[in-house]
Amino acid sequence: MKRIFLLILPFILFSCSKKENIGEKEENALHKKARAFRDAKVPNIDSAFYYYTLAKDQYLKNNDSLRIGQCLVNMAIIENKKGDFYGSIETSVKANSYFKNTKDSTVRRDLASSFNNMGIASAFMYNYDDAIKFYKEAIQYVTTNDKRLTYYNNLAVSLLYKKDTKQALKYLSHAILAKDSIDYSRALNNFAKAKFWENKNYNPLPEFYTALEIRQKINNVEGLNSSYSTLSDYFKDRDKNKALFYAQKMLQTAIRVKNPEDKLQALNKLINLDNNNIIKYFNDYQHLNDSLIISRNRAKNQFAYFRYGIETEKAENLRLKADTIEKDNHILRQYFLLVILIIVIIFIIIWYRRRQLKLKQEKELEVKNTQLKMSKKVHDVVANGIYQVMTKIENQEDFDKDEALDELEFVYEKSRDISYEKADDKSEEREFSEKISELIGSFKSEKVNTYIAGNDREIWKDINNTAQEEVHQIIRELLVNMKKHSKASIVSFKFEKNNNVLKINYTDNGIGISGDVIYKNGLSSTVSRIETIGGEIIFDTKIEKGLKINISFPTH
Repeated sequence: MKRIFLLILPFILFSCSKKENIGEKEENALHKKARAFRDAKVPNIDSAFYYYTLAKDQYLKNNDSLRIGQCLVNMAIIENKKGDFYGSIETSVKANSYFKNTKDSTVRRDLASSFNNMGIASAFMYNYDDAIKFYKEAIQYVTTNDKRLTYYNNLAVSLLYKKDTKQALKYLSHAILAKDSIDYSRALNNFAKAKFWENKNYNPLPEFYTALEIRQKINNVEGLNSSYSTLSDYFKDRDKNKALFYAQKMLQTAIRVKNPEDKLQALNKLINLDNNNIIKYFNDYQHLNDSLIISRNRAKNQFAYFRYGIETEKAENLRLKADTIEKDNHILRQYFLLVILIIVIIFIIIWYRRRQLKLKQEKELEVKNTQLKMSKKVHDVVANGIYQVMTKIENQEDFDKDEALDELEFVYEKSRDISYEKADDKSEEREFSEKISELIGSFKSEKVNTYIAGNDREIWKDINNTAQEEVHQIIRELLVNMKKHSKASIVSFKFEKNNNVLKINYTDNGIGISGDVIYKNGLSSTVSRIETIGGEIIFDTKIEKGLKINISFPTH
């Protein structure tokens, strides 16, 4: 089940902070300009974020904590809408620190909006425990009944994903009392879904269709796609033609309103429903998913500049001004020969001491690099070599003692050669493609099937020995990590070369890993290796199951 319950939530975020109370102090012009960009018929949220940042800086000078918090809440909502979920939560936390008087109705309203934003961001990252906690905080501070019912619905959705249907129904039974047609149809659709999840004999179709009719009548596009998704999921195992019909309706609507999130969800459904066009839908899905990742990364970089770049720019202007004054003073000092002479002498002394310090540091760095190189060789040759022999012994039905001893002797000889810095000439005796095939094949067992595609002799023709060795170690580290952590039963490697760039696609169907623990699973060395040969590595942890890693590097 996908995150379709949450798809329409970002579109109600701005309503949570739509009315910004004037309060005792008048809003500054930058604040008004930011809201004008945000509330325009065709919103320009990038410009809105920029002017909220400038407005916040002005309020900082005036110690207007309420206005600072309001600007930060709106900035957090924009970050959430653009897909920068971690940044959004961070900005909301900062905003909350400026809301001091929690008894004031304006402060309570803004705090509720901020916590609701944090809940939505957490839910998009599948962190439903935090989402539930933040939604409950939002309900504690909410000041109007319509917002309270909206937060009830949001809280219930996260409870459903935690399989707590009883609690979800408790909150949805209040949420369906909403007077607004959009809020009511949303709550009704979720309420019927929750009752069906609680009792599989319950017929939710009348309520599903009622929610759909309301959304069609008021032309609630985001709500329509939520209904289409719900109906497609309901009919998936009951009537494939209807399931396909609603999935196609969802895709058409998403394309019409240019909603990439809805389009991605619709394509995912069509891949599983339309066998005649599975390749087309899969290619469209991959292309759109890659585009979304790139777009979100750009948004993160853009917001990072707005948050920190403006302050840096101000500091740089002050520094340049100070430098100008210093240069003017220096011109005056040039008239005094004695002062000039002293400055020259001081400069020579400083230069000499810095040079000595630099030489010392370079020597220390050289020693550290040598130690690191030796440590890396020991890891590559001894640790990974022995682990590969252990894997072969474990996966072979008929244990060949002599063969195992030969391989251990080979590892021993190579480890002994490290102390003499001998060149590994034996690695050139076989084709590199054969070494890769043997390496991947050695991890095949009764529980794990390994597959290789594109590992042809010609693909490695222009790859130098250094790059080949790093690639060999990278693949071995991926396989060792798979063996230790992933619990995968299918592992595949695909090799291809295009325009002097070699690409390696690794896929397994294991338990996967989240982005913040990649470096704790022994893969930091893998990242370092690919950077050594001028390449890049992308860990795709957003897929539903397993792990996908894309590696690429230049062949020249």
